[in-house]
Amino acid sequence: MNRILIAYATNAGSTAKVAQVIGEELGRTGAQAQVCRLEKVTSVEPYDAVVVGAPMIMGWHSAAVKFVKKHQQALSHKPAAFFVTAMNLTQTNEKSIGAIPIYVDPALARPPKNPKRLSFKERYATVTNYLRPVLDAAPSVKPVSVGFFGGKLELYRLQLLQMLFVLLVIQAQPGDLRNWTAVREWATNLRPELSESELSWVKKES
Repeated sequence: MNRILIAYATNAGSTAKVAQVIGEELGRTGAQAQVCRLEKVTSVEPYDAVVVGAPMIMGWHSAAVKFVKKHQQALSHKPAAFFVTAMNLTQTNEKSIGAIPIYVDPALARPPKNPKRLSFKERYATVTNYLRPVLDAAPSVKPVSVGFFGGKLELYRLQLLQMLFVLLVIQAQPGDLRNWTAVREWATNLRPELSESELSWVKKES
């Protein structure tokens, strides 16, 4: 595996930096990593593997969901991974959803007040609730890993509806929660996962 696309959507620019760091780490493992905004990607066919990332505000960025759905046929025949940036995440100790491995930045996940009875905000900010709509949108795409990382929130960059949702529903505070150690760790460990999956696809389709 040589060519890896890291395609990202961003709301205010902070997720772009996360994508760039992932690209840097994959490049250090010997891959040819290309970081690109989703809007500029016309085809995923030239790449051996694809990583798609976007922020979570009112669901995963709509451009990312549409991208995965649009390219699901191609993505279902090559290794793919997702990453999510968020300001809140409820600690549920989920290691996977079905057979899909989950990586959670330990600095982002917060324990619920009552693990047996989550509040609306806590239920909304779970790994399953964040990821399920993405998986349902493109059921044939089975990512080898999904990483959840802290994001950066600047309220003045949000649209009014987004701002109200963040303040009233998510109740997130402005700030920068990006943990570069966690991002780099996930990216470094992602390369062998992508490589192993590529070999399994080659055997399956040969």
